[in-house]
Amino acid sequence: MNSNHTEIHRVIGLIGGMSWESSAEYYRLINQGVRDRLGPLRSAKLLMYSVDFGPIEQAQHEGRWDDAAALLEDAARRLQQGGADGVLLCTNTMHKLADRIAAAVRIPFLHIADPVANAARTRGYRKLGLLGTRFTMEQPFMRERLQQQGLEVLVPQEADRAEVHRIIYEELCTGRILEESRRTYQRIMAQLAGQGAQAMVLGCTEISLLVQQEHCPVPVLDTTALHAQAAVDFALEP
Repeated sequence: MNSNHTEIHRVIGLIGGMSWESSAEYYRLINQGVRDRLGPLRSAKLLMYSVDFGPIEQAQHEGRWDDAAALLEDAARRLQQGGADGVLLCTNTMHKLADRIAAAVRIPFLHIADPVANAARTRGYRKLGLLGTRFTMEQPFMRERLQQQGLEVLVPQEADRAEVHRIIYEELCTGRILEESRRTYQRIMAQLAGQGAQAMVLGCTEISLLVQQEHCPVPVLDTTALHAQAAVDFALEP
């Protein structure tokens, strides 16, 4: 069958804005994935509800997770009402609230950790280094989801976790890409590789703005790219 006539079966709903810098990457990668599969003039059927990150970031750092959950549950319901067939949350950190967001709607919620675990297992990796916000590295919601799928997860030491977190919020979320920060990430990734990490999970959707495969001594598992690919698969499955 001519791919130019292949039907796109599902509308993808994206909860974005956390930050919009990485949400733009989701939009690009999903559309690029559909184009690669179906032809040069094809693009995804997408809805995006982009939140104001400021109040959510403040709620994160003040521990007001119920307030943040209410905002994201509302976003998911709006996407469902708008015709989305499934929901992606375009951020790793807020997957802390994944169960609550999934429960707020009747349509599937595509969890960011699952395509990462699938890629790791398919490629034969069992021990992973994890970089992300302090919440993602220190709280169990991402590590446990990966561990439940047979994977071991290593995180940086405390001082390095603080610096990884700072660079995300003070630089990457504001569009600042600094070579000095790239070198910091390279040092931390090399330490995790030295502890036995077979691959590195870029567990924050902004990190891929700073770090690519050529900067890492072991294979990179980019959560943004893998999540976006899962969205393409979901959209095109009959």
